[in-house]
Amino acid sequence: MHLFNLSLKLNGFPIKKASRVLENIQAKNEADFETYLLQKKKDIFNYHLQNNSFYQEIAKNATITDWKNIPVMTKSDLQQPLNARLSKGFTTKNVYVNKTSGSSGDPFVFAKDKFCHALTWSVIKNRFGWFGIDFNTSKQARFYGIPLDKVGYYKERFKDFLGKRFRFSVFDLSDAAFEKCVTTFHTTRFDYINGYTSAIVQFAKYLQKKNIILKTVCPTLNACVVTSEMLFEDDKKLLEKQFNVPIINEYGASELDLIAFQNPQNIWQVNSETIFVEILDKQDNILPFGEEGRIVITSLYNKAHPFIRYDIGDIGVLSKSSTLQKPILEKLIGRTNDIAILPSGKKAAGLTFYYITKSIIEDDSTIKEFIIEQQKIDTFKIIYASAEDISEAKIKNIKTEMDNYLEKGLNIIFERHDKIERSKSGKLKQFRSLLN
Repeated sequence: MHLFNLSLKLNGFPIKKASRVLENIQAKNEADFETYLLQKKKDIFNYHLQNNSFYQEIAKNATITDWKNIPVMTKSDLQQPLNARLSKGFTTKNVYVNKTSGSSGDPFVFAKDKFCHALTWSVIKNRFGWFGIDFNTSKQARFYGIPLDKVGYYKERFKDFLGKRFRFSVFDLSDAAFEKCVTTFHTTRFDYINGYTSAIVQFAKYLQKKNIILKTVCPTLNACVVTSEMLFEDDKKLLEKQFNVPIINEYGASELDLIAFQNPQNIWQVNSETIFVEILDKQDNILPFGEEGRIVITSLYNKAHPFIRYDIGDIGVLSKSSTLQKPILEKLIGRTNDIAILPSGKKAAGLTFYYITKSIIEDDSTIKEFIIEQQKIDTFKIIYASAEDISEAKIKNIKTEMDNYLEKGLNIIFERHDKIERSKSGKLKQFRSLLN
């Protein structure tokens, strides 16, 4: 029985219709696809201009004939009650409602009409299918957070049952917990792993320490999909070595859709079927393929709630080899609010600090995880999880590298914890600034 499809159907999400629509989109040739995309942009813009008073205020002077001058929506625009943002004919009772994690610093409640949400799942199913994964039959080892309230907890557990998922805790990353994980992999025929990058990387580090190859423990394992957090190249190599299966990088946003998914040719293919992705500069000018800028996305099917030229808060690059039908995400740099401002006025991506520190302390098996926190314009705290204090030699090396890569005179504070506290969702934010 296809429990996953059945659960979507019973909740009012027309998954069969959505799958047919997706197949029709994917069957188009390049010329027909360009016509399709232009029409869908026009349709969704006009729909919300006519049926959504919230969007009418945002785009009151805009016209579809000049796409580049249609206003860019931001997360702060959405900081108002959901009922005030819904289109005519939609209420919280006939739409899919959820809340963003707040990793951007601007959490909000959003809605999708039920067909749009079914299309989202059709795209996700299609991409996982590239690697032989079927949500109805493939067993998932799930490294995600879970609500701790009773209703939310059991709701997620029931969804896990329908989706053939076994959920591992991302809130306990101790050796004792990972030892139990290995036992579960030994006794369960898992087909794939899916979950937060940082937790899965910690599991791989445990396997490395114990000299365990996961595919040997669980021969049915065929893939690992990481999501929600940055995947660094050396971490990917570690996962490939310790799991001995393909490591697949996913990039998505709950309020939108799956945005990009690494295909079997190891290319980060952007979803062009249900969303339209642009790269803009600080002045909202559209940048050509190959240039770095803000990732701005239009949801082509969501009639319940407008996401038209919506600034997701990330910085990235679309490859020069991209086309309208097959855009390729060459690089995802990080979030726009992950920027460190230095005393000289220089700005640096917050992950620069993480890279520098990571390269120095990664070989220290006593250090499990760490994050970087900017406390003042000249002061950064490195919070790390370890049973022992970091050595003076490593502290000196990190400070030297900060001088070399950034600028001299920065104050670096080191603070040891037994473990790193994660957000309520279970995600780990590698860099955060207290200046914003």
